[in-house]
Amino acid sequence: MIACIFFQDRLSFKSVDISIKKGILFEQFCDILIVYVFQGVDRFDDFISKILKEEKFKAKLCQTVLIRTGGHLPAKRVLVVGLGKKEEFDFQSLRRATASAYFSAKSIEPKTIVSEFFNTSDFESKEIAQAVTESIRLADYSFTKYKKENGNGKRKPQSFEFVTDDGRIIKKVQSGISLGELTARATIFARDLINTPTQDMSPRHLVEFAKSIAKGKSTIRVRVFDEEKLEKMGAGGILGIAKGSDDPPFFVHMIYHPKIKAKKKIAIVGKGVTFDSGGLSLKPAASMSTMKIDMAGAADVLGLFSVINEIAPAVEVHGIFAAVENMPSGRAVRPGDILKAMNGKTMEILNTDAEGRVILADSLVYATKQKPDMIVDLATLTGACMVALGEEITGLLSNDSKLANLILTAAAKVSEKMWELPLEKNYKQFTKSDVADLKNIGGKYGDVISAGLFLEEFVNKTPWAHLDIAGPSFAERDFDEYTKKGATGHGVRTLIEFLRGF
Repeated sequence: MIACIFFQDRLSFKSVDISIKKGILFEQFCDILIVYVFQGVDRFDDFISKILKEEKFKAKLCQTVLIRTGGHLPAKRVLVVGLGKKEEFDFQSLRRATASAYFSAKSIEPKTIVSEFFNTSDFESKEIAQAVTESIRLADYSFTKYKKENGNGKRKPQSFEFVTDDGRIIKKVQSGISLGELTARATIFARDLINTPTQDMSPRHLVEFAKSIAKGKSTIRVRVFDEEKLEKMGAGGILGIAKGSDDPPFFVHMIYHPKIKAKKKIAIVGKGVTFDSGGLSLKPAASMSTMKIDMAGAADVLGLFSVINEIAPAVEVHGIFAAVENMPSGRAVRPGDILKAMNGKTMEILNTDAEGRVILADSLVYATKQKPDMIVDLATLTGACMVALGEEITGLLSNDSKLANLILTAAAKVSEKMWELPLEKNYKQFTKSDVADLKNIGGKYGDVISAGLFLEEFVNKTPWAHLDIAGPSFAERDFDEYTKKGATGHGVRTLIEFLRGF
């Protein structure tokens, strides 16, 4: 419970206020005034233009120059930010430029920041406001709970105000800021869960967070199944993988009921391996060092539910995850053992480090029993997906093209990179076992597809999409200006945008 209390306290910390007002850009009194410019565009007077030329400012994307105005303007300083080439500009460019501007401005510890609200006919004002709010909040994130020197001595800005001369867009921008605050908060919720070491983020801790999210909310219910109940349910996959750990497994089912009649019923399933040693098929030490992140799928489910009341989608949402630890011991599942999933299908365990698909098998069967219109699962499932798509892109596999397109559209809108891979039916042969219905590893090649085909065996023809977030869930280097090294919360914003679409 201590970890849960710490986490709730951390989220209550008030960061810089973000707001919008009507006004004339260069008439603002503030410590820093942020102004954006495309390459090849000169929008400044001689005073600023001369300094930009001296600084060899080319307006490349995220390039910044900080200028002391010396009383030339009401603002004490002007921060000029490059947007790159206009023909290449998109939402991701705007997110990156905003985060870069905020970092540069914050470095001199100003009290007040005023920024141009970069409005463009290419995008809706509300969407722009959501994007820039998210980028500021996510760029401002740091995980310092375990550091003696945690940066609290630095003064944060007191206010960040966008300014526009178009009063007609104020309400839309305010709405976008509010939505951006929620999506960023949900993402940060997931980031904190994933970044927390397993000593404070065991299966039991994940259960505590699920309960704390639902506490006092009439629209959210939580059901928790312990080891004894999992035995009665026949969840052999979950129980088998958990056998090697001293920490018992749990199964969590969160249900959101909208206040209006639900248009759809959607199940969101996450992988919740709180630490993955590989089991008896032990990982190398270097590969094990970040395996606290193997519950990122479950963290995304919890991040979503942490704001679902305020997002208020018009659909019934089921958040489902098994919480287990995969450890080696005298009790651990062995290569060659056969486990039986909740639907009766048997799984030969040839590699205990391919445990994610085994616990997801039971999770997906349970999800289908809720009779949803569609299922989406998120899992740090395969290294093969990272080989195929690199560290920054999620692999999507689906048995339903309409569902896949909905998710890809949502992901593109929030600038989370995803790419669809095929469920090649001819590869099903690689999931077949000589002694059981299925085996938990495929052939030498195409394991990300084999894993998807394995999971498809447990969705009972329900429209389903699998998101392999093994790469982008944790940044081992900075991905961009608002996604720094560490847990990313990748997938949360896509889920929110996806659910808002109904």
